[in-house]
Amino acid sequence: MDTSSSPAAYGTWESPITAEAITKNVPYISEKVNRIVAQITVIETVLVDRATGHVYHIERRPSEQGRSVLVQTATGKDVVGQGWNVRTGVHEYGGSAALVHDGVAYFSNYSDGRIYVVSLGQEPQAITPADKPYRYANFEVHPRRPHLLASILEDHTMDTPATIVSSLCIVNTQTKSVHPLISGADFYAQPKFSQDGNRLAWQQWNHPDMPWQGGQVFVGDVVLEGDSVSVSNSVRIAGETGKVSAGYPTWANDSTLIFTSNHSGYSNPWKFEGGNASPIFSEPIKEDFAPPMRSLDMFPYSIVDSAGTQALWTAVKDGRDTFYIVDIDGRKSPQQIDTPFVAIHDLRSSSEANGRVVFCGQKVDETEVIVQASIGDLQNGSFKLLKQPSGTVEFSKELVSPPRPIALTVPEGGAPLYVVLYSPHNPSYSGSNIPGELPPCVVNIHGGPTAHVAQGLDWKKQYFTTRGWAWLDVNYGGSSGYGRAYVERLDYHWGEVDVEDSILAVKFLSQEPYSLIDPKRAVIRGGSAGGFTTLAAISIASDPKFFAAAQSSYGISDLQKLEEFTHKFESHYLNKLLGGTFAEVPEVYKGRSPIYHADSITTPLLILQGEIDKVVPKEQSELIYQSIKQRGGDVEYKLYPGEGHGWRQEVTMRDALERELGFFSRVLGISAVI
Repeated sequence: MDTSSSPAAYGTWESPITAEAITKNVPYISEKVNRIVAQITVIETVLVDRATGHVYHIERRPSEQGRSVLVQTATGKDVVGQGWNVRTGVHEYGGSAALVHDGVAYFSNYSDGRIYVVSLGQEPQAITPADKPYRYANFEVHPRRPHLLASILEDHTMDTPATIVSSLCIVNTQTKSVHPLISGADFYAQPKFSQDGNRLAWQQWNHPDMPWQGGQVFVGDVVLEGDSVSVSNSVRIAGETGKVSAGYPTWANDSTLIFTSNHSGYSNPWKFEGGNASPIFSEPIKEDFAPPMRSLDMFPYSIVDSAGTQALWTAVKDGRDTFYIVDIDGRKSPQQIDTPFVAIHDLRSSSEANGRVVFCGQKVDETEVIVQASIGDLQNGSFKLLKQPSGTVEFSKELVSPPRPIALTVPEGGAPLYVVLYSPHNPSYSGSNIPGELPPCVVNIHGGPTAHVAQGLDWKKQYFTTRGWAWLDVNYGGSSGYGRAYVERLDYHWGEVDVEDSILAVKFLSQEPYSLIDPKRAVIRGGSAGGFTTLAAISIASDPKFFAAAQSSYGISDLQKLEEFTHKFESHYLNKLLGGTFAEVPEVYKGRSPIYHADSITTPLLILQGEIDKVVPKEQSELIYQSIKQRGGDVEYKLYPGEGHGWRQEVTMRDALERELGFFSRVLGISAVI
C-alpha cells in the first residue's frame, strides 16, 4: 500500500480539482511531463485556409459570456475583436460558422445572423443585408469565382418550426447580395464545389427524417453566367427517405465524389464516379465511419493526396475513435492506425501535397488539443501540438481515473448494452475506511438521444471520481457508434429502452462478477434528451424508486409540448422515437411524459434550466418543478439567465457543478468537500 495515502469513506475525499478550476480554465496538455495545464478556452472547431494551409480554430470563452472567437492557431491572435460572436443558429445546434480563404475570413455573427468579412487586424464588414431574419452556415468558396460563396440560408421571416424555410444560396461578397441557388427540401447541408467548379454536391433531407435516418446526397452541374450561379441536371446519388442515410460529401477530384452511407447497417465510405455510386470497401466493416450530423462542423474524413486517391478516415471501434487509411480506388484494404487519441473530431486536410492533416484529439488522460500530423507521423506516433495559450492551473495525471468500457448483455433478447465506468481514484486515498463499502455512483445519461459518450478526458467526471464517487456513462440502446440496428433499438421505445438500460447497467455492475458500485447510492443525471431519460427513470420506470437522487438539466418533461414548441430541426424527431405524432398516438406521448406522472416522483430531484432555451423551453422544467413542489416533494430548481440549451457562461458552469455535487451529497448524507 502507498504509505502516502490513507483510507476515507467514499464521497468524502478532498480533491484539488475544483469547479472554479475546470470552468474558468478548460484544460489542455502541457509540455511538462505528467502535468495537465488549464487554459481559458474551449475548442469548438478547427478550420484550414485551403489556399494557404494556415490553421484557425473557433474557441468558446466562458469568461467572456460564452462568446465564440475565431483565432489564428499558430499565433494565438484573435481574428475578430470584442463584441463579435462567431456562431450561427442554423438548425439551432449551429456549427460551420466561419470560413477562411486566402487570408480572408467570412463568418456568421450570432447577434444579427449576418455574414461578415474580415482580414486579421481589420474591422469586420457586413456582406449580407441588414434587418433580415436570416441565418447562414456551411460556407463554400467557388474555385474560379472566389468572391462567390455557397451557403445554407435559413429564413426565419415566419419564425415557427413549420414555416422556417431552408435553402442553399449564393452570397456575392463584392456586391453584398444574396441569391437563391437550391430550394424545396426541408433541410440542406455541406455544399461542396468540385475542384474545377463545374459541379456541386450537397446533402438534403425532409421531415420526418433526421439526417442520419434518411439524408440524401445530390450532385448537379454548375452553370455560371457572369456572377450568376445556378445548378442544372441535379440527381440524387445516394440515400433513401426513411431507410438509408448518406452524407458528408466532398470531392476527391473533379470526377470522384466521396461520401458515407449506412446502406450496410454501418456508415461506411462510398464513392460516386462515372455516374455510379458504390461502396469503397469490398466488404462492409461493422464500424461507423460517420457520426450523426448534429453540428454542421462535423466531418469524419479528409483527402490526403493531391490526386484524390487516398483518404484518412475516423471510425468508432469499441466505443473509441480510431483512424483508417482508406484507398479510394478500393484496391487495398483499409489500414487502421492506432494512436493514443480516443476522441477525434474536425479532421481537416492542411496540405494534400504533403499528406498533412489537423484535428481535435483527446486522450484518456489528456484533454482536447489541436494536432497536426502527416500519415507517417500518425503511424510513427509523432504528433505536433499546435500552439496554445499558456495555462494557469496544473493537475497531476495521477489524479485521472481511466475509462473502463464494458459490454453487457440485456437478458431479454440478448441485445448488447455498452457502458463506460470511471472508478473512484485519488492518489491521496487508498480506498474506503468502511469495511465492505462500495462507492456511490453518478449514472450519466447522454443527450441526443442519437449520440454517444466518448472516452476522452472530461474534468467533470474527474471532479467526482477524485472525491470518491464512481461515474458511469450509459450508451443505452439508441446510442450512435454501434451501427444502425443499435440506434433503432430506441425506435418507438424512447423512455423505455433508455430507462431500463440505465437501471440494468447499475444492477449488473453492483453485483457479481463486478461488484463495483453501491446500487442504493446510484444517482442519475442527464441533459436535454438525457434529462428526459432521467425524469422518466424516476416517474415511469419499472422501478421509479431505483435511483437515490436525480439531476435534470434542461430535460424534457412533456413530449406533446416538445413536439409543439421545439425547433424545426427536431420538430419531427419524435415520429420515429415514439411511433407517430401526438395526434396519431396521444396515449404514447402522455404515457411517456414525466409531467403526467409527477405524482409518482418521490426521488429527490434537482432541475437546472436555461432561461432562453429554444430547444427545451423553460416552461417544461417549471411544470414538473411546480407539480412536485405542490406535493411537498424534495425538488430544487435553478434558472440561469442568458443561457440556452447548454451552458456557455463560466458562472453558470461553476454553479451547476457545485450545486449538483452538493445536492447529491445532501441526499445521500455524505459530508462532501465541494
